[in-house]
Amino acid sequence: MEEQWITSVGIDLGTSTTKLIVSRLRLGRMSSHFSLPRFQIVERQLRYASPIYTTPLKNMEEIDTEKVFSLLADEYRKAQLNLSEVKSGAVIITGETATKSNAEQIVHYLAERSGDFVVATAGADLEGVLAGKGAGAEKRSRQIHGVVANIDIGGGTANAAFFQRGKVVGTVTFHVGGRLIRLDEAGVVSYVSPHLAVWLKENGFTLAVGQQTTYEQLWTITSALNRAMLSYVTGKTSQADIQALLLGPPMTRMPPIDELMISGGIGQLMTEPRPQTLAQAAIHGDIGPILAHSLQAELGHFPVQTITPEQTVRATVIGAGMQSTEISGSTVHLHPASLPLRNIPVIKLELEPAPVYTADFFRERVGQMMEFAYRLFGDESSPPFALAMNGLPYCSYATLQLLADQLAGCYHEWFGKSRLMVVVCENDMAKALGQALTIRCQGKPDIICIDQIKVEYGDYIDLGEPISEAMIPVVIKTLAFHERT
Repeated sequence: MEEQWITSVGIDLGTSTTKLIVSRLRLGRMSSHFSLPRFQIVERQLRYASPIYTTPLKNMEEIDTEKVFSLLADEYRKAQLNLSEVKSGAVIITGETATKSNAEQIVHYLAERSGDFVVATAGADLEGVLAGKGAGAEKRSRQIHGVVANIDIGGGTANAAFFQRGKVVGTVTFHVGGRLIRLDEAGVVSYVSPHLAVWLKENGFTLAVGQQTTYEQLWTITSALNRAMLSYVTGKTSQADIQALLLGPPMTRMPPIDELMISGGIGQLMTEPRPQTLAQAAIHGDIGPILAHSLQAELGHFPVQTITPEQTVRATVIGAGMQSTEISGSTVHLHPASLPLRNIPVIKLELEPAPVYTADFFRERVGQMMEFAYRLFGDESSPPFALAMNGLPYCSYATLQLLADQLAGCYHEWFGKSRLMVVVCENDMAKALGQALTIRCQGKPDIICIDQIKVEYGDYIDLGEPISEAMIPVVIKTLAFHERT
């Protein structure tokens, strides 16, 4: 098996913290010499991990661009890393930082100057999925053939992702985080998040800027906060009881959890000694340490097994975009004017075999997938994602028309602003499906449909310019997460 080593950088700009890691990845060729090369990561080596910095902000609306660039330049020097060495990686901007006015500008600036990077401004749901993968919940759910939930709790939000047998089955986000209340070592409150203030009032807590709080009051507040979140995650309470804490839509179905992980900065603080005084609790100028240890105490009251994540505070730091290049077959349906495209996130539509495929069958599965894609990626990009389909055996003309009806209708419903729809098929059906979609969409959106490409949920893809008008090069980028060693 041929192999090669590449250097990768992962950068995470979060609500509270910013961190960078440098990795070496050994890629092994898994395909034969008679087929197109396909590589997998067979070994990971962590070459350098930066300290965890407070994310530099100019004000409540802007990231401090100069300080971010200076901080990362210093870290590159400390890691003795030459930019020419960097072959892949990812810049992920998460939490409340993703909502800052110059977030997109910064993340693309970094990517353009740091190698061939995957770039993502992660909303809360996508951040939850990335953190769950990084923490090991996805892998663990495959091992136990059950449901593993990971709650990644940082400074501004708690992002929960549920994995069942390796598949994402749901996400939900809460206004729960270490920096939602800020105070000094004497207990004088300097900030209360407006989101949290609503919940505090509803639950009879009085806490305002300038007020001097106590250790006991903060423990009572954070205990109630954690109890509400855990009650919802474990299905013991309804959406109505926790509405003030929800960020975005609730989960439509809350699967019973077999195991639970806690990652993020709060997950890290749970491993440290419990603060005994108010001064110790406020060492970071916020409620993080008390939130972490009251969560530890509350977990004992819920009948779910809590397991240690592979990563806590660095769960969302991406190791690399491991890349492989494949060529889509001769039955593609293209809109050449839209090519090339870079860094399109992939979401999968898995269609299990059925005795008879009906409109209702496709409507349910395509509708659920489009709703979930909207939660993850929003509708601002064009295209917002690439839809990968697998599991569909031989597709008759009638079945293909039913599928095209639902793909076109649901895409227009959820992503009506998108000018382009990208579909990736494993089977040899792209030209027929692409033509059927084009007839239905009439250019709103335009259609790119390729086949003979196998991608996984969570991958990113690049689509190159057509070769001889009949083939298209596809670069598949798989985000790699560091495991505990």
